[in-house]
Amino acid sequence: MEKFVDVAPGVQVWAEEIAGPGEPLLLVMGANASGVAWPEELVERLAERHRVVRYDHRDTGRSTHAFDERPYAIRDLAADAVAVLDAFGIDRAHAVGMSLGGTLVQLLLVDRPDRLLSATLFCTASLQWADELPGPAPALLRLWGELTDERTPEQELEWRVEHWRLLNGTGLEFDEQWFRGLEERVIAHAGRADSPAAHAAASQEGLDRGPELAEVQVPTLVIEAPEDPVDPPPHAAHLAATIKGAELVRIEGMGHAIPPAVVTPLAAAVLAHTTRGRIMEP
Repeated sequence: MEKFVDVAPGVQVWAEEIAGPGEPLLLVMGANASGVAWPEELVERLAERHRVVRYDHRDTGRSTHAFDERPYAIRDLAADAVAVLDAFGIDRAHAVGMSLGGTLVQLLLVDRPDRLLSATLFCTASLQWADELPGPAPALLRLWGELTDERTPEQELEWRVEHWRLLNGTGLEFDEQWFRGLEERVIAHAGRADSPAAHAAASQEGLDRGPELAEVQVPTLVIEAPEDPVDPPPHAAHLAATIKGAELVRIEGMGHAIPPAVVTPLAAAVLAHTTRGRIMEP
């Protein structure tokens, strides 16, 4: 089931429900990435146990692209996630957030815990920042400097594949054809090939909420990606330490991406957490 959800005057986000048994599970993707950036293989695994909902952030995919006319803050994207739950009649859901999506789920943990059954966070930094934590790899910072450059559709596809190459890290072999296919689906879904970059310009005001994480009561899982070039170790350990009672699980070889090689262990970790049982066998 697909629908468009009104999240602000003149702004809609595209959302999709993948029917499955069990409790609802909301997938919250990272910055400038649409909901179809979640690999189909992972969505299918999660839908074996859950009613899965994914959506396009503002200025991605089929959602409204109008940042210059209607600017917003990062925290508004967290409110969008609640609006998506409302649109599907979901009172409470398990939330899985990657990268910026992990930031948004943290905001839900402190602002709207009443809407969450559990939270899973990975490839993300804690709202409670520590100056000694490492930053992104220099090669990524250089590439991000080109984010708003003009490119032909062919050049944009090549740029995105190179971006995934860096995000993938060095722990697992990079499957160029798989990531190319992923981005081809993302572009086809959006119906446009320009570089989404609005989230880099969105206000970060109101994200200084770290101390509140210590009071979180929602069961939370933090997944460590040891080869993550954006939020490398010990980011995950620091994040887990800031959230009351959080569990930390490590997926060997994982970078800041979800290639086929990590789908099985990632799905198993998420489902073990959301079903409060043992990690499911592959």
